[in-house]
Amino acid sequence: MGDSVINSTLFLTVLMTIGQMFFIRASVKDRTETVRLSGKQSPELLLDQLKKYFADRAYKVTSIDADRNLVNLVGNVRPSKFLAFYLSGLAFFGTLCLVLILNVVAPNLSTLWWIILSLSPLAGVFYWKKAGRSETVSFLLENSESKDSDLKMSVIRVQAHRDEVESLRQSLELELLDESE
Repeated sequence: MGDSVINSTLFLTVLMTIGQMFFIRASVKDRTETVRLSGKQSPELLLDQLKKYFADRAYKVTSIDADRNLVNLVGNVRPSKFLAFYLSGLAFFGTLCLVLILNVVAPNLSTLWWIILSLSPLAGVFYWKKAGRSETVSFLLENSESKDSDLKMSVIRVQAHRDEVESLRQSLELELLDESE
């Protein structure tokens, strides 16, 4: 093989390894968002549904501000076993590609490269330690009149992980009004 083929393969493999590291790091990134949701329920009924929903999901109330209708909750997020194994496997195969190319480029350092390959399961450990954390959810209950004066519409402002917001929206059949970060 020519030097240009080896050099371009090495370059592309190094780029892939860098992208892989960013992907592994992004797996534990905080994805909290603030959204406004509306429901056709009365504020009292919506509040009861929110209490039941968050209690079922093992969230505990940390503070309630009755003057502002603000409730803060905290719950533990468990890391995914599948994702930990997936990231470890991804790191292993990505590092294996890098080691194979580096073996061709610098065969005299082959022992060092295989030691680097043995560190690939640390990607799963990194994910497992960072992903298992406490997550805070807060919601603010607002009252607003609907266009039809007989019908009251409840509006809540929720700040939570985006997956939690989507799950809440689907289970309580709420509509998304607007989104802000």
